[in-house]
Amino acid sequence: MSNDTTVPASDPWASLTGLTVAASRFVANHRYEDMSAETLRLARRCILDGLAVALAGSEQPGMKPVGDYIASLGGAPQARLLGKSAARVPAHLAALWGGTAGHAMDWDDTQLAEGPGRPYGLLMHPTMPPLVAALTLSDLVSQEQGAPVDGKRFIASFTAGFEVGCKIAEAINPDHYMRGFHTSGTIGTFAAAAAAAHMLGLDEEATARALGLAASMASGIRAGFGTMTKPMHVGRAAENGVTAALLARFGMSANPEALDGRWGYLAIAGPGGDPGLVRDRFGAPHSMESPGVSIKPYPSGVLTHPSMDAMLFLMRENGLNAADIKSVTLKAGSNVLGPIRFRIARTELEGKFSFAFLLAAIILEGRAGKAEFTDEFVLSDACQDMQGRVETIFDQSIEDMGWDRIRSKIEVVTHDGRSFERWADEAYRGSPHNPLSDDELEAKFTDCAAGLLPVERLRQVFDMVWSLEDAPDIGRLYDLLEWG
Repeated sequence: MSNDTTVPASDPWASLTGLTVAASRFVANHRYEDMSAETLRLARRCILDGLAVALAGSEQPGMKPVGDYIASLGGAPQARLLGKSAARVPAHLAALWGGTAGHAMDWDDTQLAEGPGRPYGLLMHPTMPPLVAALTLSDLVSQEQGAPVDGKRFIASFTAGFEVGCKIAEAINPDHYMRGFHTSGTIGTFAAAAAAAHMLGLDEEATARALGLAASMASGIRAGFGTMTKPMHVGRAAENGVTAALLARFGMSANPEALDGRWGYLAIAGPGGDPGLVRDRFGAPHSMESPGVSIKPYPSGVLTHPSMDAMLFLMRENGLNAADIKSVTLKAGSNVLGPIRFRIARTELEGKFSFAFLLAAIILEGRAGKAEFTDEFVLSDACQDMQGRVETIFDQSIEDMGWDRIRSKIEVVTHDGRSFERWADEAYRGSPHNPLSDDELEAKFTDCAAGLLPVERLRQVFDMVWSLEDAPDIGRLYDLLEWG
């Protein structure tokens, strides 16, 4: 009997070596047992943070039109809505809800870059699309198999999607974002599709088709920043990923080289990208572990956080209060100033992209959390007045330092003529170099849950997530996060 195991040349799948196939093989063969203890620790932190910001986001004004739209459609009761688990809706719509809620406050984590020319902090928000896709389809799968999905399976699906999204974001030309694509919507679609494919148990070939389908769905442009459209990008990423995986399971065909083949996504949406940077590095190591992920202390773009902390620390160190402040000048390069587009914020959505508002909140309240990110606070006389005292200036000398870190300098003049300045710390709070502690992460969850969950339920959430691999039924999270 022949021992020849050569795959016949007629099998086109065997001859493919591109990024799509590499990602698919990683996803289809990824197991909980494959991960290091550090990756598992970080995964639990990302999951807790993701659930926190989705909970907070589920009550934001932008969720009402999403909820009304979903309710108008009806459909099969396949999956629950985060925060409102009494309702069951089609799985793709549950994913739309959860992903939109998770980005509604712009408080979800941020991927760090490692490749040459990648602007620090400008890749994607990696947790929400795969988290929502995995959680949504765990609800569907548990119904189909008549048994709950356990924590190990859920963590494996989430980390599979997280890793695929991060590696694709690293491979694509960074001009993708600079030209106006919103990577959390575009690349987030691939992350969600990978997580969904894993949860559905798709094999390598079907997973490649899911990614191929996702490539024709991935979208989102930065023109939507400052409006309800921006969080919808992440909702659509989760929805599209779930849809792509389900269509692949039903047998829909797709190009198995849709990521990096001719006319593939990287060639069209990110010309000049380099799949070779990541093709052989899926899970080796997980991007979650290296270069890492930033968990946000503030519900705004990560590019603003070092400056906000600099303002906070400058005031504390010098015993200043809001009544002392005559003027504030923020100096930075184009990588920081470019995406933060609103001179004066009139809504909390604009406030996320307005240094005048973000620094004003720190000056007035000594914090910038759930209570400050409201239209009422943004439009208050005190806030509007303080915003008028804050200006930003492009500084060529800071630009010349490069974009490998988020650099800025705060200069403050007081009414009595004193001047103070402070550089933003490059190892900003929340970064892998200065991470939030588990206690700080729980405090962020508590802030997100304020007015929504009873205090005693918070401890139940924490206990479940910190030992998530031991959870017999991941669906318990829906019960714990129920508020509406």
